[in-house]
Amino acid sequence: MIGNITPDLPERLVSFLRPGAPGLLLTCGADGYPSSAYTWVMVLDAKRLRFGVDLGGSAMGNIERSTQASLQVIGAGNVVFLIKGRARKISERIAAAAPANIALYEMEVFGAKDQSWPGVATTALTYEWPAESRAAMLRMEQAVYQEMREACI
Repeated sequence: MIGNITPDLPERLVSFLRPGAPGLLLTCGADGYPSSAYTWVMVLDAKRLRFGVDLGGSAMGNIERSTQASLQVIGAGNVVFLIKGRARKISERIAAAAPANIALYEMEVFGAKDQSWPGVATTALTYEWPAESRAAMLRMEQAVYQEMREACI
């Protein structure tokens, strides 16, 4: 461990990501500027994560060009981590996310930086589905996480 950067995902983060959680995918554009995209994140183990990437979007182009990506995870209980690694596409589509066109990527973790502040509580990165579609969207989201977990490479 270098300061608050660990080469593996800490158990606290692994436990948080095991069922799946929203996150921000951070990539660097060809122009050198960072970009972010909302995504689903789930963990396989302390060295591997899976996440979704919009097909044909700038994040996909950035990852395909450099293979580098970061994920920002913010959760209840002061779970605040920046995760860096090398990413590769493992499936062209997450079927459960249809009609959205989202590819499945896997990250080999290089490091996780604990960005929490002692004595400070963070608000989780969350979203709310519209009331009329909430139940269906939650079922779809759980199906996405299950597919991400079970995808073979």
